Amino acid sequence: MIELHNIYKSFEDKDVLKDINTTFQTGKTNLIIGQSGSGKTVLMKCIVGLLQPTSGEILYDGRDFVRMSKKERMLLRREMGMIFQSAALFDSMTVLENVMFPLDMFSSMTLSERKQRACQCLDRVNLIEAQKKYPDEISGGMQKRVAIARAIALNPKYLFCDEPNSGLDPKTSLVIDALIHDITQEYQMTTIINTHDMNSVMGIGESIIFIKEGREEWVGDKTQVMTSTCQPLIDFIFASDLLRKAREANLKI
Repeated sequence: MIELHNIYKSFEDKDVLKDINTTFQTGKTNLIIGQSGSGKTVLMKCIVGLLQPTSGEILYDGRDFVRMSKKERMLLRREMGMIFQSAALFDSMTVLENVMFPLDMFSSMTLSERKQRACQCLDRVNLIEAQKKYPDEISGGMQKRVAIARAIALNPKYLFCDEPNSGLDPKTSLVIDALIHDITQEYQMTTIINTHDMNSVMGIGESIIFIKEGREEWVGDKTQVMTSTCQPLIDFIFASDLLRKAREANLKI
């Protein structure tokens, strides 16, 4: 579980995050949504330590990340897995070598054990047959699955996903969503997903925080989205006529 208490972030005289208070639950897919420029990316960067909040607390199972020493932060980061927007695979490494990379860096396993663990992770995302290929030899969807395999190689307690469906077609996006959701439950991780994909919101949004202009406007889940009375959320979610009509039809039932 990750808890945020009174998180503020300012750049010079501009307040980007304003009193964010929320909890990201273990074993659930927790989504951060909002328009471009709403502050959701800054919030994610604060949570993982790429930015320092101006004030507030970020608690990882009760441990205050903001006030940790450099050594304590390094140890905690070993409990984190990251899936980046562009997959961020190493072009000069094979798929297997990419998944082995965090094991090579942070584990005390033997080479044989590292290979075995990497193969287990690739098998979990149904890519064991691609282990000898290079990133430019596989599709974008397969690259994202490799990124997921790499992210879980160290058995992380916390998984962070930055726009994991960026650049993918709708069908492949559904596959990635389902995989992240299933792995979150299987590993009982605290998963936080930064997204603007409404299919993800309606499909795996077990816990959702909606950010507008740096403030927490709404918190709920996918079952509550369709009936929410929060006007900024309604305007964001139901921007298209098709979705708006679906919401109106649902309210009449």
